Amino acid sequence: MNWLILIFEFVVQLFHGAFTVALRAISSWRTMRPAIIDYPLTVHTDLQITLLANLITLTPGTLSVDVTDDRKTLRIHVLDAPDHEAVVGQIAAGFETRVLRALK
Repeated sequence: MNWLILIFEFVVQLFHGAFTVALRAISSWRTMRPAIIDYPLTVHTDLQITLLANLITLTPGTLSVDVTDDRKTLRIHVLDAPDHEAVVGQIAAGFETRVLRALK
């Protein structure tokens, strides 16, 4: 069941991200604020980190860039990040929570 919830969360984020990126691409009035965000990881295994990083990368508007050597931080490029804490909170409450539940 946890896998189905994770897949559903990804599909929702995929469509939301695609719509948001398309809207920002055609809107000349909106200035984007790209950023590299250091995301503190609570996932620990290689599989959990890889799954989380890939879900982030596959979502339009975000890209996993690097994992620090100590595997405690994931660097993410965000196309438009006016509020870094909001981005971290969305990932923590969404993908990371779902990954932890699916891969217990």
